[in-house]
Amino acid sequence: MDFQTSNSAKLIDKVGFALLHKGVVDSELISRAIAVKERESGNGQRSLAQILVTDFKVDHDAVFSEVAKVYAFKELRLDDGSMDERRVGFIKQMVDGLTSQQKQFLVDAKALPWKYDEQVPDKLILIAADPTHKNIPRVAYYFRARKYEVFFVRLSALQPHIESLLRTNNEYLDSLKDMEGELQEGDFEHSIDEAALDQEINKSMLVNFFEGCLIEAVRQGVSDVHIFPTGLSSTDFHFRLDGKLRLWNRIDGSRPEAVIAVVKDRSRGVDRFERDAPQDGFIQRQIDNTIIRFRVSIIPIVGTEFTMKYESVVIRVLDSRKVITDISKIGFQQKAYEWFYKAIRKPQGMVILTGPTGSGKSTTLVAALYAVITPQVNVLTVEDPVEYVIVGARQIKIGPKSDFEHAIRAILRHDPDIVMVGEMRDKQTADIAIKLANTGHLTFSTLHTNDAPSAVTRLFKMGIETFLIAYAINLIVAQRLIRRLCPKCKRKVERVDMVEALSVGFTEEEIATTTFYEPVGCPNCMNGFKGRSAIHESLYFSSAIRRAIFESGDEINEDLVRTIAISEGMLTLRASARERVKDGISCISEVIAATMADE
Repeated sequence: MDFQTSNSAKLIDKVGFALLHKGVVDSELISRAIAVKERESGNGQRSLAQILVTDFKVDHDAVFSEVAKVYAFKELRLDDGSMDERRVGFIKQMVDGLTSQQKQFLVDAKALPWKYDEQVPDKLILIAADPTHKNIPRVAYYFRARKYEVFFVRLSALQPHIESLLRTNNEYLDSLKDMEGELQEGDFEHSIDEAALDQEINKSMLVNFFEGCLIEAVRQGVSDVHIFPTGLSSTDFHFRLDGKLRLWNRIDGSRPEAVIAVVKDRSRGVDRFERDAPQDGFIQRQIDNTIIRFRVSIIPIVGTEFTMKYESVVIRVLDSRKVITDISKIGFQQKAYEWFYKAIRKPQGMVILTGPTGSGKSTTLVAALYAVITPQVNVLTVEDPVEYVIVGARQIKIGPKSDFEHAIRAILRHDPDIVMVGEMRDKQTADIAIKLANTGHLTFSTLHTNDAPSAVTRLFKMGIETFLIAYAINLIVAQRLIRRLCPKCKRKVERVDMVEALSVGFTEEEIATTTFYEPVGCPNCMNGFKGRSAIHESLYFSSAIRRAIFESGDEINEDLVRTIAISEGMLTLRASARERVKDGISCISEVIAATMADE
């Protein structure tokens, strides 16, 4: 589209033209953003920059860096040590006097007070990730600033400080401090009396405890919350953070049935009185001004008291702020990224992600979809359950009248261009997905296998013909997540254990030229680790790979497929993990824990 001659040129601002010129967005995306802007009216109308970031998930820093340049806002970088203890103390002193509502205005504006100008003492310097935000003048007013100036700061650098300095207290957990004596050990009968359970729930602070747990899980970046009984009157709450479970809290003095009943009552789609069958439900809450969804899984378990009907609960935290929409940020190594990008740009064929639960498969698939979604294609997904809302895709809802297989069959009649099948669980699902890929559709899906070559064997054993496997698939990616060393406290290994290093595949030359690090532990991390990084084994279906699969007899030769792939540049999961160690991101112990030895 030529914006110089179109009617849309009247609506596109200087920032829009700058973003087009720099290649941050294309004309098609600008057109879609303008359409949104035209639908909005009144004082609350957003700028194109805000629409691009909020509605179309364009990188915030890339967009507002251009905003700052266009409107001549000074840029301040926080990665140069300027956010020291003295600066933090000043900001805390300024914001401590604000009300919760006023603090929320700062959170919405993504702004903080920085300092008073040395040259003009009554002028306050504010820092903001969006210096054009409508709340900025009100923020200045809150600090009684007669004059103010706004500096632009990248959101990636500012957000952690906003969260730590402006985070409101957890009101649910605070309310428990004055009620510590309320949850006391009591006498419990073995039979379940629903009226007694109601009375116990109503007189206790279990509801506040549970709601406070959800808030803490989100704020700590937890992926899952595990709730399970440990006795007649004891229930444990565990958080999974960076792939590892740890005890967060324990409730003593209340029956596990009462605790689980609170979870069920606060969830949708589950029956509180069903205790003999697995159940799935969900919870939705607004936490720190963001809508957070939680997926709830409940299963009956056996406890120490065989007369009791115990249940275990696992709650998956679905925080849309963690969704990655840019595949370049997934963490593919160079060759794997080239293959992945090439595979998803083909007009048809299948891309398969493999790995265990919690290995980041869904995150990678969502990023891949965002890379190919345009207004010109019909993108359909069928997932059970739907975890994240994908802008631009039609996500099919699974229900009592439409199970997974029926939903996939319905896709065939819905004129799709691109399809995501959440998981190939059986022959019927795999067969339809493969046929979609073989009949002009770009198809994404997942499997549970240990590595990429074994996914070929899995499909073959499901009953899929070798010629369909060979010519329908573009790429298979096996993925794992390994913990990242905390950058603040990681320590150089003075004496490398040669036996251990050699056992994971390092050569003597690599050992001599690599700086190895080990975890230490500090207030900023957990036992020396903070966050996780993806490792990948990418099996690109070259002509040699296709030929090897097509010419297989009654059994797929995985070793031959693996050998060909490695000769063409594929890194195994362990080799990919070794690269993370060479980059100083992880350590040898994580390589051993997350990967199997290369055969």
